[in-house]
Amino acid sequence: MTAQDIQGISALLATPKKIAIIPHRSPDGDAMGSTLGMYHFLLNMGHSPVVIAPNEFPGFLAWLPASEKVLIFEKDKKNVEKVLQESELIFVMDFNALHRTGEMENVLNKLDAPFIMIDHHQKPDTFAKYTYSNTAFGSTCEMLYNFISLLGKKDLIDKTIATCIYTGIVTDSGSFRFPSTTSATHRIVADLIDLGIENGHIHSDLFDNNSYQSLQLLGKALQNLRVLPNGKASYITLSQKELDSYNYVKGDTEGIVNYGLSIKGVIFTAIFIEHNDENIIKISLRSKGDFDVNQFARDHFSGGGHINAAGGKSTLSMEETVKKFEDIVNRIKNI
Repeated sequence: MTAQDIQGISALLATPKKIAIIPHRSPDGDAMGSTLGMYHFLLNMGHSPVVIAPNEFPGFLAWLPASEKVLIFEKDKKNVEKVLQESELIFVMDFNALHRTGEMENVLNKLDAPFIMIDHHQKPDTFAKYTYSNTAFGSTCEMLYNFISLLGKKDLIDKTIATCIYTGIVTDSGSFRFPSTTSATHRIVADLIDLGIENGHIHSDLFDNNSYQSLQLLGKALQNLRVLPNGKASYITLSQKELDSYNYVKGDTEGIVNYGLSIKGVIFTAIFIEHNDENIIKISLRSKGDFDVNQFARDHFSGGGHINAAGGKSTLSMEETVKKFEDIVNRIKNI
């Protein structure tokens, strides 16, 4: 961000305001960590913030401080629309195009309040008055820490805010193993630990609260794992029937895609999950090295993301979607 941007944002935040903070649809740890971290930061500044999620967030994030206060657009559209219309400022966190909010996009497009975007994905749209966008960061939460520092308000980061920020960093970095994890990332985490976060407990809350049914679903997913003949690409499928058989709830498939990438020799993997309520196949893509799944998702599955982690969707059947994927991969020469 430029010094002029910082001055402009500081001026907007100089007096108490009603502020809405929005993550993308189906928010993950970084989206909820950054929105709730911003929520507590703005509270500390004397504002009246509210977090509005387009739809439900996973249960494994429900322990985050103030998560119980999050408004869900899909559950209370009329009230949420009123809150948005009364907001004097809108923060959008961890996404850079309004269509990532689903049906909520129609409401957001009509708002007069200025938008501030904080995000680390590629090719941001231009709807925001102020944009803090940098793909070099491994998480929006890491950017939030820097954003607060740029405002000269680092002293307002307390244990609660630090807990939210750490949650986004640890989830989006794959517990610090992804290439986007830098020495700066670790220095920020050191500061968060000094502020009193219980990093061991946070990790346990995020990753060690599996239900029996979710582990059974993981077993089924691994049974469905396939490696393509080139030995460098793999995929997993989960049908709606299989989800129903194991009483699927939001969050149960989190991280399953990474198993396909753990196979020796595989540098590109995908998971295809059928969702009949939306009439789509949801797709998550992961890769190693310089194979660009962001471009792959944009070119073939109406999606996007990062070079090594992206998502998309398909309106074809599961069988047709998998065949399309296999045909495309078989034509790629550099994999």
